[in-house]
Amino acid sequence: MKKLLLTGFEPFLDFPVNPTMKIVEELDGQEINGYQIVGKILTVEFNQSGEQLVHHIQEVEPDAVISLGLAGGRYKITPERIAINCNDGDADNSGRTPRDEWIEKNGPDAIFSTLPIRKMVDRLTQQELPADISNTAGTYLCNNVMYQALFYIQSHNLNTQAGFIHIPASHELAIKHKRIPSWSHRDLLQGVRTCIESIE
Repeated sequence: MKKLLLTGFEPFLDFPVNPTMKIVEELDGQEINGYQIVGKILTVEFNQSGEQLVHHIQEVEPDAVISLGLAGGRYKITPERIAINCNDGDADNSGRTPRDEWIEKNGPDAIFSTLPIRKMVDRLTQQELPADISNTAGTYLCNNVMYQALFYIQSHNLNTQAGFIHIPASHELAIKHKRIPSWSHRDLLQGVRTCIESIE
């Protein structure tokens, strides 16, 4: 059976709950669309998260990789089109605050997702789940792990589809945070399942 590596993140910054963590834990071990789901949780640290994801790719040898991230404030599920070779942003969970750093000094300026992101968005909207392609994954940990996964796969000529999907906050997080739009956990979970079902 084919394998799909699905990753999420631990809580970070002023988000005491990370819905990606709960989704990954719930889908771990399930079979979806002919893929065995292998779920892993990443730390929110510039010096570790990308290396963790690459290690999981080496260990699992997946046919596809989807990394999930929380986009607190977005109200749609947004598959990312591109990752850029830059670390910059607020402090991570270790307190590190990079400024204008290369992720890979000898890497390309940007790498495109190899997931069927248009198909994902079309299927989500057909199910009345708001979705759109995003053209910026930012410069925080979401962009970091997306870039490192794609760079590793590209550098090793692997036939592995990979990319990143941002999801809105859950109702649980919105209640704690008080100022962000949110979806139910059930709809978030269905949205992620739909994205997985879009991969051939």
